Amino acid sequence: MSDLILEQRAASQTDKKTRRKKGNRSLLLFFCIWLIIICSGLYGAKWYTDRIQLTIAESLEQQTAGQIAAMQQTYEARMLELETNYTNDLAELKAKVDALNELLTFTKDNADSKTDNSNKLYTQLNEVKKQLNELQKSLEVLK
Repeated sequence: MSDLILEQRAASQTDKKTRRKKGNRSLLLFFCIWLIIICSGLYGAKWYTDRIQLTIAESLEQQTAGQIAAMQQTYEARMLELETNYTNDLAELKAKVDALNELLTFTKDNADSKTDNSNKLYTQLNEVKKQLNELQKSLEVLK
């Protein structure tokens, strides 16, 4: 009987060892599977955020390009309008200067030495020339 008891004890000890090994293996397998799931989740989240970031960057680039094009068109239109206005103003001033020159020569021919009309016309002519020069300078600055 003692042999039978010893055999039972030895068998129960080997069963415990195999159970522990199986328990350790299943626990290790469980942790490995969870580690794989967590790593794949992290990789998927990174891939998704990169994709979203790329999509947003492309969208912003398109919006910015559109806004820049619109601003450039409005800028060019304003510059063209200002240029035409300045050329019109310069033409008007030139016409006024020519008219004043004609008036000045007419009055100079008809006036005697005692009249002061020619001095007044010269001062007006100088003022108009100053304005013409200022407009030309501002036109050059705009170009």
